[in-house]
Amino acid sequence: MFPEFKSRQRQLGLGLPATIFIITVLAMIVVALGELTRGSSQAFAQNFQSQRAFYAAESGAQIALNRVFTGGSACGSLSDISFGSNQGLENCSASLSCSQVVVDSVTYYTFQSTGTCGTGLDEASRMIEVRAHE
Repeated sequence: MFPEFKSRQRQLGLGLPATIFIITVLAMIVVALGELTRGSSQAFAQNFQSQRAFYAAESGAQIALNRVFTGGSACGSLSDISFGSNQGLENCSASLSCSQVVVDSVTYYTFQSTGTCGTGLDEASRMIEVRAHE
């Protein structure tokens, strides 16, 4: 009857399985890229909080040095610092501690400053130790 109709019946239909395969592979690529982007942004946020905590600790150590050497504060009377709304160190704090030892009539001070920024899973903490003498 119609010769092209008979040849169409013998075709197995490769188009539909190939299309489903391609769509599945593209969907897997999109999901993988989404996970990669999410992981990258999470790592960036953690690194950013870590840097802020380091700078909070460094600032705390500098403030402690200033208070003891020029402000006349005693080594053991250092109080913790909250940076409040200071640009770059918002919601950060520094915990300060100080110890002193006298060797050959020279007083050596050891300052420890622990900077903390963020809350919950985004919290980062860094500690700096500074030694100085009069």
